[in-house]
Amino acid sequence: MSALPDELWRGILEIGVQTGGFTYKDLCCLSISSRRLRRLSDDDDLWSLLLSSDFTLSDRSASPSLPSSKSLYKFRFEREKEKKMAAQRRAVLRKESQVAEHSRKIRELESRLVVESDKMRATLVELSNLRKVRQASVALNVWQPEVVRGRHKQIVEQNVVPIESRVHALEMELKLCKQQISGFEKAYKDEKRRLDVAKEELKSMRYHPLQQKESTSSVKDECETNVIAKKLKRCSKVYANKGIRNGSLGEDNLRTPKGWLTGESLGFGTS
Repeated sequence: MSALPDELWRGILEIGVQTGGFTYKDLCCLSISSRRLRRLSDDDDLWSLLLSSDFTLSDRSASPSLPSSKSLYKFRFEREKEKKMAAQRRAVLRKESQVAEHSRKIRELESRLVVESDKMRATLVELSNLRKVRQASVALNVWQPEVVRGRHKQIVEQNVVPIESRVHALEMELKLCKQQISGFEKAYKDEKRRLDVAKEELKSMRYHPLQQKESTSSVKDECETNVIAKKLKRCSKVYANKGIRNGSLGEDNLRTPKGWLTGESLGFGTS
């Protein structure tokens, strides 16, 4: 690297930026690798090329005047990042409203299903009673014991509506209830599927790897603590055995606080 002159390195960087092989991330990574590359990657011509390729003319016209092209790129990049974050928040809010709307429709369908089911049960009960009345009226035309005949006659006299027309109306109403329940169940399944899809989309929109940083770091710290504890325990046994064999570390010394081996004495830094 030191054998190549700055003009050649500058030409390489310009070719990389012009062809799209180098992005702002690559230039930032180069700038932290060495002082020479930092000086070369901070060239205004490189960042001017990146400005013209990464941002539109309207974005460039609305930017303030800054001392260097790199500072101007940073300003526009931060502003574009804020725009994207605002658009992300709006998209999340829209998706949350969709989830709430789907949930509201599902609750409405559930209540309508309950109403139609109650209506169908009441229709079935009334239809069953009318069929019993019709059977009792037919049984009056044949011979039967007086007790049974009196019971059938009482059932027929309690009915005050035309049996056949009412049975036909209830059968039509029962058929309509079944159709309504079938339609509500289909709509409920479709709405439930849409709700699940919307929830998955909302979950993916809310997901960000850095949100798990705290839990991941705590697990990592716990693992490192366990590893250090195991090393300390193993090394303490080795040193204790050597001390007992050599006579330089007695049992009393092992039991005293000064005799305990620590991570610092064994070369393990405390984290």
